[in-house]
Amino acid sequence: MMNLNISAIPAERSIHPQDSLKIMFAPLSLDEVYTLANDPANGAIVLMSGTVRQQTEGKAVRYLEYQAYEPMAIEIFRQIGANIRQQWTDTNRVVIHHRIGQLQIGEISVLVAVGCPHRAEAFEACRYAIDTLKHNAPIWKKEHWADGSSTWVSIGACEQETF
Repeated sequence: MMNLNISAIPAERSIHPQDSLKIMFAPLSLDEVYTLANDPANGAIVLMSGTVRQQTEGKAVRYLEYQAYEPMAIEIFRQIGANIRQQWTDTNRVVIHHRIGQLQIGEISVLVAVGCPHRAEAFEACRYAIDTLKHNAPIWKKEHWADGSSTWVSIGACEQETF
């Protein structure tokens, strides 16, 4: 996992013109993200969808609430895209959309899609993107439990998924 030193990144760096990086209150769209990742040069598009599950560590969840420090989160997303393009040089599109606000069970909280000429690089780049986002982005979620209690958690502190 790459650690990102934000202070070392020039503020004038722009988002790659083929990438879409967003944080928003509105529901996320699988169709929109797939379309944004699509390119005639792609042989593969890998799309990862993170959803709100009904329980965490055996504890029933009512809903989640997400907050983000948006300027820094978008900069992290931009750096993820730049790093993907350095590591997997044939990458055509990178899409990272994250939702904030209150989300119910089953709603999509994050969509990451990467379009590349070959599936192996698309899978690797997409996994890198979500893992790095979860580790580095200043995004927090408040888990609201069925028993009425709640807990704030940095998504970087969330358990890493393994395959």
